[in-house]
Amino acid sequence: MVTETRLTPEQLYCSCDPELLPFKTTSTLEPFSGFFGQSRAIEAMDFGIGMRRPGYNLFVMGNPHTGRFSFAMENLKAVAKKEKKPGDWVYLNNLSDNRNPLSIQFPAGKAQQFKRDIKNIIEGALTEMPAAFESPTYQRKKSKIERDLNKYYDQAIEGVERDAREHSIAVYRDAGSIGFTPVADGQAMDEAVFSQLPEDIRDAFTKAISNLEDKLNESLTGLPQWRREAAEKLKNLDRDTTRQAIAPLFQPVKDKYANISSVADYLSEMETSLVKNCGEIVGDDKLLEPVTDATRRSYMESNYGVNLLVDNQKTKGAPVVYEAHPSYENLFGRVEYTSEMGALSTSYKLIRPGALHQANGGYLVLEAEKLFEQPFVYGALKRALKSHEIRIESPASEYTGISTITLIPEAIPLSVKVVLIGARNIYYLLQELDHDFEKMFRVVVDFDEDVKRTPQAIRNYARLMKTLAEEEGLAPLTRRAVARLVEHSSRQAEDQELLSAHIGELVDLLCEANFKRIKEEDELINADHVEMALNAKERRTSRMSEKIEEGILNETVLIDTEGEAVGKSNGLTVLQVGDVAFGTPARITATVHPGSRGIVDIEREVTLGQPIHSKGVLILSGFLGHQYAQDFTLAISASIALEQSYGYVDGDSASLAEVCTLLSALTHIPISQNFATTGSINQYGEVQAIGGVNEKIEGFFNLCKTRGLNGKQGVIVPKANVRNLMLKAEVVEAVNQGMFAVHAVSHVDECLEILMGRKAGRRKDDGSFTQRSINAQVVKRLKEISEAKSES
Repeated sequence: MVTETRLTPEQLYCSCDPELLPFKTTSTLEPFSGFFGQSRAIEAMDFGIGMRRPGYNLFVMGNPHTGRFSFAMENLKAVAKKEKKPGDWVYLNNLSDNRNPLSIQFPAGKAQQFKRDIKNIIEGALTEMPAAFESPTYQRKKSKIERDLNKYYDQAIEGVERDAREHSIAVYRDAGSIGFTPVADGQAMDEAVFSQLPEDIRDAFTKAISNLEDKLNESLTGLPQWRREAAEKLKNLDRDTTRQAIAPLFQPVKDKYANISSVADYLSEMETSLVKNCGEIVGDDKLLEPVTDATRRSYMESNYGVNLLVDNQKTKGAPVVYEAHPSYENLFGRVEYTSEMGALSTSYKLIRPGALHQANGGYLVLEAEKLFEQPFVYGALKRALKSHEIRIESPASEYTGISTITLIPEAIPLSVKVVLIGARNIYYLLQELDHDFEKMFRVVVDFDEDVKRTPQAIRNYARLMKTLAEEEGLAPLTRRAVARLVEHSSRQAEDQELLSAHIGELVDLLCEANFKRIKEEDELINADHVEMALNAKERRTSRMSEKIEEGILNETVLIDTEGEAVGKSNGLTVLQVGDVAFGTPARITATVHPGSRGIVDIEREVTLGQPIHSKGVLILSGFLGHQYAQDFTLAISASIALEQSYGYVDGDSASLAEVCTLLSALTHIPISQNFATTGSINQYGEVQAIGGVNEKIEGFFNLCKTRGLNGKQGVIVPKANVRNLMLKAEVVEAVNQGMFAVHAVSHVDECLEILMGRKAGRRKDDGSFTQRSINAQVVKRLKEISEAKSES
């Protein structure tokens, strides 16, 4: 057997030398500032924030638990606090069209003052206007207008009365109407007396009354005109009175906001509206019910009050807003409704802001996954960023067909930098499917999953642990605890030369180690506490792996760990369930017979084999043809199966074991069942790296340990995976004691020699292999099958 493929214990685990950690406990270390191992992301973030052109929004991408969210928030807040705070926004009633409320911007903190100023105007108007209408001056002018009207009226009546007296007819007024009646002896006649008069006298009275009525109508022809003129004079008086009463209230406010043209225009409109609608406020004599103070106040507030939408008075620098639930209304704002007598009504006072309003002039942080869960939102966000304005709309009404009378608030100019946080697959999917995406999110902040394991990085890692422990209120760590965490981080990164950047998982582990420390009543977190926390987590998640191992031990699942067999070998697989991954062996079998079907992948035939696995099997044909059938036709029929596999199979990591099993079935040379094999091959027989190598080795080791280690067992892995080995201490110890072996191979021939216990054979100058070698036997059998096929 070739021994140079056997790995030493030092190659199976890269320990962290405590000498690289020049401290006793982390309490003496400086806190770690910044973000561990994210220099590329920091550079991209600085560029994205500093670039002020449109379209340079950011997409922070990476896996969860890498600290991408806190990274984005801390970077944004650090920059934002140095920037100028944006202005305030208010909505005001559009006094010429109340369905289109007006938006006005103020310098930061000024909108609250403006709201108070408007409130003072309203309060002053509620006091001054009624007082002005009750003043003697107003009452005198009003009385004069009324007297003038009555004078015209009385003069018209007096002329008719003189004529009536000449005909012994009296004029009387009753409830605003004028009537005539005959008079005798100074007394008005009643019907009985009048009927006893001679007929000619009665006719004379009747004719005279008819003439008087005609004259009265003629005299009062100008009465409507007189009334209109009087009403107009009264209206002008009311307006002049109102204007004089409120002008002192408006002038100081107009002067105060003279530099904001939109505010000055609104104040003029408000003053004009108050003058125009003074009757609604003060009350009109013609109204059936008197206007109460509460009614006046409600009218004034609902028509002239200020809806303060965004107040940045207390904001320090530019705002950084994170919207956890980016629904349409939470992002773009909404118009609320109230129910009055069973009917829905709204007003400009019921306009509510969204996260875009709050973040306007600063930064808006959204999680991409949550953004795409909400209907209409992504499209509306793109429209807002393209048009640089925020519109408050109700998109659902377009699709439901149900529309209520609503408001169309004036759009607000938008200047915001959006930061999306999401997984890589979302970013690449958007790049492929949405052509607008690249134009709007030009800056990608890509989070590294791992960091090179240099002495400097290890020291920074120790400082990071000190900072995280202090933030979580945990005890300090000893340097051996830090060393153990460094080693575990390399295992997480699946590379001896890297450290994992998954900070979230590190925090969880520190908290669990501190829990063990408390139970042990120790002052510091040491390496034993870390080990206990790791073992406890593995124990909590080991139910399924124990069930599978139990099935192998009671021979429900057939796996041999001793002896030899033809056409059978042990492959290694990794099962991923949620965030738990564990390795388990699987039996691979192969059969060969003359024919022309080639190599049949049974998994593929029953549609359990996924594309990558099927590709690995197809590569076997290429390898057989290149390696052995250069001078004759390759004519075999073979079947390969992953036994007792009842789920989908993917990946090509079984192809090394499959080709060895196939050659065993072809040559009838038995394979040692003491070994399990993993690795993928190419068409030239070179062994390529695979994933999950630590879990695969440990899965087979656990089975061998449970059955009893015999010193002959081991695993065969690709040489390219040696740098990925960070095996558990018990595996390393078993290798150190010679009870278990890990072999690393770079070619199929090396694997065949280990599994079959004989030389694979060297190709001679004439193209043949050395005699009595495995490869010579393969060529011999393939020629025999080819000749038998051609003869038939």
